[in-house]
Amino acid sequence: MPLYTYRCKSCDTVFETLVMGSDLPACDKCGSADLERQLGTIAAEGKSKAAMGLARAQAAREGHFSNYSRSELKRR
Repeated sequence: MPLYTYRCKSCDTVFETLVMGSDLPACDKCGSADLERQLGTIAAEGKSKAAMGLARAQAAREGHFSNYSRSELKRR
């Protein structure tokens, strides 16, 4: 479900909400459905291999391997 930013035309409140399919949200403050969808922030790119490597090294130092796949666990 995508996260959208809306501005209520009735009370000028700006809020973010998860929207599923063609559902139309209502204002969190006044309940109005007269909303204007705003440009939201762009999602950050996926984790790079270097960042994943650092996270996995930290997990290994802490003694938990839950973020490894089965094939990676066999190599350890």
